[in-house]
Amino acid sequence: MARMETQGTEDMLLPQEVLLSAGVHIGTRVKTKDMEPFIYKVRPDGLFVLDMEKMNERIQVAAKFLARMNLPKIVVASSKRYGRLPVQKFCELMGAKPMIGRFTSGTFTNPTYADYFEPVAVVVTDALADQQIVEEATAVGVPVVAFCSTDNNLSKVDLIIPINNKGRRALAIAYWLLTRQIKRELNELGPDEDFNVSIDDFEASI
Repeated sequence: MARMETQGTEDMLLPQEVLLSAGVHIGTRVKTKDMEPFIYKVRPDGLFVLDMEKMNERIQVAAKFLARMNLPKIVVASSKRYGRLPVQKFCELMGAKPMIGRFTSGTFTNPTYADYFEPVAVVVTDALADQQIVEEATAVGVPVVAFCSTDNNLSKVDLIIPINNKGRRALAIAYWLLTRQIKRELNELGPDEDFNVSIDDFEASI
């Protein structure tokens, strides 16, 4: 049996059956060279499958990094419909700044713009769909953390979390896991303590 199906669940942030049922590991039929190290295999139907162990590791790394930041100065963005509620919930619980929908050019670079903001870090739901905010963050030297599927280009991303960034349930799990892990890093939640917010609270409606 494949390694991904037999990995010990005690090493994962969530039981594997929860992750598998949500399809967090399912990528697209497009594979970029940047994402090759994060791809576990290709299915007979042509879909590339992401390595869940690396997803698990990267969520922990991203949480350590973001927990050291001034949380109200972290921008979390999604131009994708299914990413908007997870972003809003994450920001509500973390005190970060949500930017959902269309990103306005100059938000980070034009001090005369009414909604000008100076972030210390940017988290994006999809490095491809949220390319404009990635470009602008890079222009001002702000680190970018991105949820990335198999079709993403990583040239301007500082820290990637390989995960299905298109599925409704997968995105809910992605932001729920990152929220819980940051709270653990901040000692607001014990390593084995239950998180009193459910994944359902992060999931967009159909």
